[in-house]
Amino acid sequence: MSDGSSTTVAAPFTRVLPADLYRAEQVRELDRCAIEEHGIAGIHLMKRAGRAAFSALLERWPEPEQVTVLCGAGNNGGDGYVIAALAAQRRIPVTVIYVADPDKLQGDARTAYEFARREGVIMQPLQESQGFSGVVVDAMLGTGLNGDVREPFQQAIEWLNNSGQPVLAVDIPSGLCADTGRALGAAVKADVTVSFIGLKQGLLTTRGPALTGELLFADLNVPEEVLRTQIASVERLQLSQLLKQLPDRDGDAHKGNFGHVMVIGGDSGFAGAAAMAGEASARMGAGLTSVATQPEHVAAIIARRPELMVLGVSSGQVLESYLDRPSVLVLGPGLGHTPWSEQMLKQAVASGLPMVLDADGLNLLAEGRVIPNTSQRDNWILTPHPGEAARLLGCSTAEIQKDRFASAQQLQKRFGGTVLLKGAGTVIAAADGSLSVANVGNPGMASGGMGDVLSGVIGGLLAQGLEPCAATKLAVCLHGTAADLAADENGQRGLLATDLLPYLRQLLNSQLA
Repeated sequence: MSDGSSTTVAAPFTRVLPADLYRAEQVRELDRCAIEEHGIAGIHLMKRAGRAAFSALLERWPEPEQVTVLCGAGNNGGDGYVIAALAAQRRIPVTVIYVADPDKLQGDARTAYEFARREGVIMQPLQESQGFSGVVVDAMLGTGLNGDVREPFQQAIEWLNNSGQPVLAVDIPSGLCADTGRALGAAVKADVTVSFIGLKQGLLTTRGPALTGELLFADLNVPEEVLRTQIASVERLQLSQLLKQLPDRDGDAHKGNFGHVMVIGGDSGFAGAAAMAGEASARMGAGLTSVATQPEHVAAIIARRPELMVLGVSSGQVLESYLDRPSVLVLGPGLGHTPWSEQMLKQAVASGLPMVLDADGLNLLAEGRVIPNTSQRDNWILTPHPGEAARLLGCSTAEIQKDRFASAQQLQKRFGGTVLLKGAGTVIAAADGSLSVANVGNPGMASGGMGDVLSGVIGGLLAQGLEPCAATKLAVCLHGTAADLAADENGQRGLLATDLLPYLRQLLNSQLA
């Protein structure tokens, strides 16, 4: 049974993910366009998807003793039947467990089912299954799910997740929302996911990174003209491309050419946060970095990093006298929640300088602790985690996580500037309405101080002339990639924020190699 291509070799897949991400409805439109306007039969696309997924399965598990394929009723199930047939052709023991009655299959999915039957694939309903064995292929629900997962799919997902067997998900783990990355009641936790035609934006944020495992992509040889019919909904950030925006340094450059970052923070007991932000700024190449902090912290910060200019600032009035020096402010690391903190925020906002606003700076902003007509501006970068974002929007953290893309855009519309919503799959909302996501970083970053270093990185790049959105995108990629390098060398557990600093400098200079 031909897949409509000129070769019988399995459709290729790649670990290099595309930059363009799409919503589920957009990918369905790409699929329709390929079939109806470019004459690619739907069963040929299904065969290519099945071959790509089966190829990925054999690469990860080269000699499986058994393959179990869980099939649903739609095209995702059809992909599963193709995989089962291919396994049978290779004489790999394979069983299909159908979660939806195959007698109700229609169109291409029905054709794929008949293909599997002709190859002698053993098939049984979920209710008669004695459990899953070998490599399990999740081909149950795909991207067409509306609302929470229902029975019997919920039961199948729970059994699969508790089976302890390795899992390959076809296109998307069943139960994962393709648009938002949230789990729709129940969702499969896969070891490998192979996504097709257009990469779904939800795979890269919220629960997506935790549930997809290794993410692979297969374009199924769909013509470029098809992809051009849809404007990508989200951009996947690529460090190699972003590094090209850094300007070269002239041979006669001096520190005055690269800006002056002032970190404002470090209330009593929180000197470390301000110190880390300051050091990160300096390591990014800012010409000068100063730290305005409580007087009691001056000696400690200088002892840690003597290149920083550390100013003891006891009040907003004292801070005001120093604000003619910096070109960029980073406000929030260790800022605290005291009258001193509020004075720092008000003076910083009143300066009108470009600003990175983080941590308690955001919490004070959420409480209305700034002059009302300055609550929206173009030249600041807000960097909330989901809890801080919830306070800024007056909602729950769960509501923020329900749709991180929409939440970031809502924050941007309310406060202006550039918004960086932290978390697995950091989302950036720009002033022009565009969205970006960074698929870098790892769970080892769940430790104190990571956000302080990120704020300093953004400030250091901003001081060197990058536009706010460009500085934010590059900073997120540098920060997450540095964490990945550090974790690769010494493991995720026990990863500290300052462990990133040598890798950050290495990455920043990698475009010169």
